[in-house]
Amino acid sequence: MRSSYRVASSVLFAAVFLAGCSPTATGGSAASPTGTAATGPSSTDARGGPGRAIAVGAGPQATYTVQKQPPAGSCHFRYENGEPLEDPACTPGAISPAVTQENLKSTICRKGGYTSGIRPSTSVTGKEKALNAASYGYKGRMGDAEYDHLISLQLGGDPNDPRNLWVEPPDPGHKTGGGVNNAKDPVETKLHTAVCAGKVSLTAAQKAIAGDWTTALSTLGLG
Repeated sequence: MRSSYRVASSVLFAAVFLAGCSPTATGGSAASPTGTAATGPSSTDARGGPGRAIAVGAGPQATYTVQKQPPAGSCHFRYENGEPLEDPACTPGAISPAVTQENLKSTICRKGGYTSGIRPSTSVTGKEKALNAASYGYKGRMGDAEYDHLISLQLGGDPNDPRNLWVEPPDPGHKTGGGVNNAKDPVETKLHTAVCAGKVSLTAAQKAIAGDWTTALSTLGLG
């Protein structure tokens, strides 16, 4: 009996010892995926504040290259009161690290303009537009669709990040062959004016238009 008791005690002690030394218990390599990810590089904007943070792109480049687009047919347009919206899984938006709340006067709000000097050439965007049209399954006239920055350049959107560009179909009732004429454009201009006038923050405007451009102005109390 005494011999059996000693064996059982040894087995029990070994089990307890091994459990106490497991990586999870000691905070070692078996830490949760969430904890591991939190210690690595982040692809989101630390300035984003509450809610979904917006990804940060590479910013303006001296030379732009054609960016890889989502697989053909993998993106799907949404519609709000007939107006086309992007697929948030394919085009969530991306901002430029070169534009901040602190440097508005020297970037997007400076006199003389900002966007023309950072816009990719049509030799790059033309190829991207064709690829992105396949991503979204767009079959209309390419001349009637705008290869659009979800977060516009005048709101500090990234110039050539594929997460910030999509083929935007024409508005409802648009005459085929009439060229690009989207209701989103004046929304971008009004948001830009509000940001430069100090009525709304840059981050608030970026989040509003990335979330739903059709409600961005009302969301921010701008009409």
